[in-house]
Amino acid sequence: MVLEDFLREWNSDDPYVRVTTSGSTGTPKEMLVRKDRMIESARMTCDFLRLRPSDTALLCLSVDYIAGKMMVVRSLHRHLRLTALPPSGHPLASLPDDCRFDLAAMVPLQVANSLDIPDERLRLFRIRHLIIGGGPVDDALADALRDAPNAVWSSYGMTETLSHIALRRVNGPQRSDWYMPFDGISVHTDRNQCLVIDAPQLCDTRLVTNDRAELRTIQSDGHPLCQFRILGRRDNVICSGGMKFQIEELEARLRPLLHAPFLITSSHDSRLGEAIVLLTESPDLDAVRLVCSRSLQRFAVPRRFIHVAHIPLTPTGKPARAEARRIAHSDLQKKP
Repeated sequence: MVLEDFLREWNSDDPYVRVTTSGSTGTPKEMLVRKDRMIESARMTCDFLRLRPSDTALLCLSVDYIAGKMMVVRSLHRHLRLTALPPSGHPLASLPDDCRFDLAAMVPLQVANSLDIPDERLRLFRIRHLIIGGGPVDDALADALRDAPNAVWSSYGMTETLSHIALRRVNGPQRSDWYMPFDGISVHTDRNQCLVIDAPQLCDTRLVTNDRAELRTIQSDGHPLCQFRILGRRDNVICSGGMKFQIEELEARLRPLLHAPFLITSSHDSRLGEAIVLLTESPDLDAVRLVCSRSLQRFAVPRRFIHVAHIPLTPTGKPARAEARRIAHSDLQKKP
């Protein structure tokens, strides 16, 4: 879909818009979402960031997915001046050096690529509010953005919540691991420590996520406010030999030490129940195994290491966890 197609859909008499989920944990699926709720989501973001009519916005994400669609809806709702570019890994490459935007949203790969090129880095820092979504902001990216002169935000949300429902600062004195929900959004955790979202303006029902979360209450203008931070997905917990391992925690420990792209997944094991498996683009599996054995606790060291040409990713750049598990299972079937 291109921008003109989405605008025709948006301006039609149909009160619904068709969106596609990212497919990070399974097969992508289509959903119908109400336009009035998309407008309400746009209002929340614009109010939180105090955007005003005639502010400028940059669209460099695909409008096939909710993140790109919502950039358009925010611009329409708040009368922002929108510049639309074809989605690419280097969205700022073709822009003039003096370009400035009040709002842009990118995935982590786009931000990391822009930081690597001096001219693109300067343009990135001229975006007043830069929202990063579609995947976690890892430690390396956060460190690279720590002293950025603009406001850089990590977002929390999903297709079901019509993009993000909370933001946290990545840089500056306000940087934090804790997400601040928008006004009208309330959160709590269930007995599995998974985040539960109450967003009546956006969803018909309470949304129980698969994200394990920790909550804290702070005082804001004399009123209690519940913030949250994400520990990892519940379905990314590997139960191996009676011990539980959070995939995201293992990956975070290894990320500064492994230079080639990698991914942690699991496969069936007759003795352990599940075995930790590491997929890597590095052909030197012995070197990867040595790093893991030196940096992880004994029982957290992957049982198997698989070389792949490319780490499986979704179209939005997220780890394709379901595909990674299929690769691990297929590799296991090859073993004698």
